[in-house]
Amino acid sequence: MDIASRVYNHNWKIDPIIRSLIDTDFYKLLMCQSVYRNMADTRVEFSLINRTTTIPLADLIDEAELREQLDHVRTLSLSPGESTWLRGNMFYGKRQMFQSDFMEWFEQMRLPAYYLERRGGQYELSFEGTWPEVMLWEIPALAIIMELRSRAVLRDMGKFELQVLYARAMTKLWEKIDRLKKIDNLALADFGTRRRHSFLWQDWSVQAMIEGLGDKFTGTSNCLIAMRREVEAIGTNAHELPMVYAALAKSDTALSNAPYRVLQDWQADHDGNLLIILPDTYGAEGFLENAPGWLAKWTGIRVDSGDPAKGAEMAINWWKERGEDPTEKLVIFSDGLDVGRIEQLAAQFNGRVKTAFGWGTLMTNDFRGLVKNHALDPFSLVCKSVSANGIPTVKLSDNPNKAMGPKNEVDRYKRVFNIGAQKPLDVFV
Repeated sequence: MDIASRVYNHNWKIDPIIRSLIDTDFYKLLMCQSVYRNMADTRVEFSLINRTTTIPLADLIDEAELREQLDHVRTLSLSPGESTWLRGNMFYGKRQMFQSDFMEWFEQMRLPAYYLERRGGQYELSFEGTWPEVMLWEIPALAIIMELRSRAVLRDMGKFELQVLYARAMTKLWEKIDRLKKIDNLALADFGTRRRHSFLWQDWSVQAMIEGLGDKFTGTSNCLIAMRREVEAIGTNAHELPMVYAALAKSDTALSNAPYRVLQDWQADHDGNLLIILPDTYGAEGFLENAPGWLAKWTGIRVDSGDPAKGAEMAINWWKERGEDPTEKLVIFSDGLDVGRIEQLAAQFNGRVKTAFGWGTLMTNDFRGLVKNHALDPFSLVCKSVSANGIPTVKLSDNPNKAMGPKNEVDRYKRVFNIGAQKPLDVFV
């Protein structure tokens, strides 16, 4: 595909940013099914949060164009082919991962209304309604904002300038692939949907990884690309689940147990490689220290904040203390990765534990140094649950710069989860 020509001739009515309801991360659908079964009537609010406040999104992105893209997503529904793929495909060695009752609901579902208002140089974008519906806004909303920013920067470029830009970006990614394929026992997946440069670029990047890495490329989190390119759809669960469960806890004791209740429900719904622990929502160290014994039997742990090497060492020690063999367990690294960090972590833990890498923004949106004034540099944009049944949600994280929630609630959660001093780390993406 000639991406440069496609960008130069862009007409979004022909080439919308979100093409399908399954142009989303696989873990969102897995979590959505679990929420549909266990917490379907919970009402939530999700809100856009631009952590990189130096980028004035409302000055870059036209509000009418943003509304058109958001409105377009609300017209989407599953196609018969997409429904057949979700119902009949094998995911993680299991057929019928998505059960009939959930699929019948999903086939009829349309995304709920949104609230959009400009505030200074930023947009306030939020979504309210029942949890299974609202949660499916997260990935499309982020992808729309990210691609509209890319389009705004590229709009005044000429055709040849665009061709040179994309040639350089392709070369940059291919040079990364050349380094990655030299790593022994590498298992790497695309986790870059939410902060991608564009859908076309993510699709091209996945095809490059398929050719360049072969079996070392394990798949993509993007369901639409996984279906079209016939690769594995990759994903498990995210911070959203414990954040909402915790908000609904009626006491401090229930609050401290909320992260484990999430995983009890998850274990009842899923098995196999989907049994991956994400421990850092309220501090990984305390989570593991107080975890029930049955969690040590799970397949692995995903390290998504804080120092990744420290997180992996903590996981290895935790398994050893509970009589498990770490060489039979899996650590998934997924926080702000690029090639150098992947090389380092793969070497450090080779032979000590199985490792896998979820490569995100710096796979699907690394145009650093290719446009003047850093105009296409990636930035940190998230869309998180901010309340459940009217109660504020809280995230602490192993990196205090990723914490969110009202101060009084953050202080309470720190007390309940016994969070002491934490080392702030830069949040790049």
